[in-house]
Amino acid sequence: MAVQFTTASARRSARAGRRRPPISEINVTPLVDVMLVLLVVFMITAPLLTAGVEVDLPEAAVSDLAGMDEPVEVTITASGEIWLGETPVELDQLGPRLAIISDNNPDVRVFIRGDRMVAYEEVMAVMGALTEAGFRRLALEARRFEGDS
Repeated sequence: MAVQFTTASARRSARAGRRRPPISEINVTPLVDVMLVLLVVFMITAPLLTAGVEVDLPEAAVSDLAGMDEPVEVTITASGEIWLGETPVELDQLGPRLAIISDNNPDVRVFIRGDRMVAYEEVMAVMGALTEAGFRRLALEARRFEGDS
């Protein structure tokens, strides 16, 4: 039985002969880990970003308006309060305040969000104040009807 002694330099030269080529692929595991963490963070924070006044919208058979500029929202709460965006406003000040916000642009789209318990005459009063101020692109906002189709 023969015993073979090798030196460190002999082992290095043997490894140098069978050196593996460098890996030319990108390791995507850390990238996937980061993306999944970001996905979870966005899924948790997205529902918290819905801002505005809470109203119970009526249901209607409506379709989404896609590809249009951002509208201004006027909200009428169940108690009859009027909100321009997230600011409470009186009915007589609604037109002038909207003119300031929209830079006197009468072509700005205005979405009216009326609670389902608001009287029809209150919604019409808001629409009348807006048309008197020169705003013509008005729309009533509603929830999509989930009944039988």
